Amino acid sequence: MTAPTPKNTAHHLRASDLRALALLVTDATAAVSNIAEGVHQSVWRTLGAPSGATPEQTRGLTKLVYQSINGVSQLVGQGVIAALDRLEPLLLRLEKQGDESPERVAVIAALNGVMGDRLQASANPLALSMTLRYQELGALVSKGLEDDLSLTEQIPSASPKLLLVLHGLCMSDLQWTTRQHGKNLNHATTLASTLGYTPVYLRYNSGLHVSQNGHLLASQLEALVQRWPMALTDITVLAHSMGGLLMRSALHVASQSGLQWPQRLKNIVFLGTPHHGSPLERAGNWVDVILGSTPYTRPFAKLGQLRSAGVTDLRYGHVLDADWQGHDRFHRKPDSRTPVPLPQDVNCFAVAATLAAKRSPMADRLTGDGLVPLHSALGQHDEAQRCLHFAPERQCIAYRTGHLQLLSSPVVLKQLLTWLG
Repeated sequence: MTAPTPKNTAHHLRASDLRALALLVTDATAAVSNIAEGVHQSVWRTLGAPSGATPEQTRGLTKLVYQSINGVSQLVGQGVIAALDRLEPLLLRLEKQGDESPERVAVIAALNGVMGDRLQASANPLALSMTLRYQELGALVSKGLEDDLSLTEQIPSASPKLLLVLHGLCMSDLQWTTRQHGKNLNHATTLASTLGYTPVYLRYNSGLHVSQNGHLLASQLEALVQRWPMALTDITVLAHSMGGLLMRSALHVASQSGLQWPQRLKNIVFLGTPHHGSPLERAGNWVDVILGSTPYTRPFAKLGQLRSAGVTDLRYGHVLDADWQGHDRFHRKPDSRTPVPLPQDVNCFAVAATLAAKRSPMADRLTGDGLVPLHSALGQHDEAQRCLHFAPERQCIAYRTGHLQLLSSPVVLKQLLTWLG
């Protein structure tokens, strides 16, 4: 009996992924060792023993044991990485470069959302770079930003109307497409075919600070507009969740730097954007406080502090460098953001979702879409200077709808066509 031929999974795993995973395992071993040492020292101090150099460091032989664990793990990690570096060229011959599966994209996007800042700091190959893309698994528009001819070849059907599509935390450009009743649903695709837009999707490391991505997006958009195959008359932005904060950040950077692309910006549609933050991140901050309140639990606070800079930006909805620079992002403090109003001369629309069947003060505050409360998605705030003033006719509430369902809701699509048509 002939054994079944194994399925080709090269498109699910790349050669560089093995090296990236080795780096992650090494870092994880060191993190667990540090937590164990912290607990050990906390117990030791309650018995009246002298402390180490810091409250979380042990002394003497015990210190030597923990140093040995960390040292060995680093050596093993370096050895594995060196071996994989030699093996990687062979693996590269077996894989199809650029042919990655949606499953791999989703996993990498989620990982970057959770710890993308750490991946970038450690030069891990899994850290995403910001790229602009045309169509699903399509051309990397970013590669054509230095060559006008290349960009023309990548987008042969470009129109003078650009639709920039921005995903949210832990997501990717591919997740704008959902499958329902045997059909692919994608708001951007429908808007493009109906209203004549050319959609360009952004993929980015959502674990970085929003403002860091804002600087990157502002510069990439400037290059894109300058090298677009024809003169752009209209830039419309469709942004989901964190993508809306990213757009506001990029627009602020562009305005401060005198870039040209904001002059062509006509519409911004925010889908479930946490303009004033998400209560889930504020709950996570309370966990940090609680874990840090006793000597025994304090070392475990490091687990909560593994969450990325992008996640902690969602506590209040940070969009500027000044919102986080010079601050301990895990330290609980009041909202001290610099207010950033909606841009003038740009049509700004807000779509909010709620799991409730109808509006009520309790549902608005506590329910929302499961991640973002209604008042945050609509830009409403108790402090007048922080309010984002969306005109009533430019607000839409989708009932019995969750945060991710905004990407496939027919009610939302109908409203988009009405606003932009």
